[in-house]
Amino acid sequence: MAESQTAFQLLLDIDQRCRSLAAGLPSQETRQQDWSGIGFRMGGRCFVAPMGEIGEILHEPRYAVLPGVKPWIKGVANLRGRLLPIMDLCAFFGHELSPVRKQRRVLVVEHQDVFAGLVVDEVLGMQHFNQRALMAEALGGCEDKLSPFIQGQFLREEAWLIFSPRLLAQCPQFMDVAL
Repeated sequence: MAESQTAFQLLLDIDQRCRSLAAGLPSQETRQQDWSGIGFRMGGRCFVAPMGEIGEILHEPRYAVLPGVKPWIKGVANLRGRLLPIMDLCAFFGHELSPVRKQRRVLVVEHQDVFAGLVVDEVLGMQHFNQRALMAEALGGCEDKLSPFIQGQFLREEAWLIFSPRLLAQCPQFMDVAL
């Protein structure tokens, strides 16, 4: 004669049968590695700077004009008690800044001893790209003066050139501001 089971033993038996007959979980696809950066426009081209290379984004601040500096140096602004040199990134590369002042933004770069604000035509917000879409070289060739700072590109509706503000901060021509 079969022994009667306690309620706990009965539950254990049911649990074992359920587990043995249960289907496994569907395999989860590994999430594609994403690359994120700050999108901005300079002239008619779209750029993206790596997230860790931009410290802050500001509206174009009021600044004091500096004498005896190159034309692409707009001046110096007070940013929470720190002097922030304001530099026209478009003019540095030989382009004109957009006349629509309302859209202009300043990308604040702080790398080693360099603390600078780069004025761009427009900031396009945070951009996310699939890492597999990264192209090591910029197609369509970019200008010689711009190419040392381009680390590749992503294609999505249009080309997004990966611009490195850190490489710019290390460039001797960028640091040579005196006339």
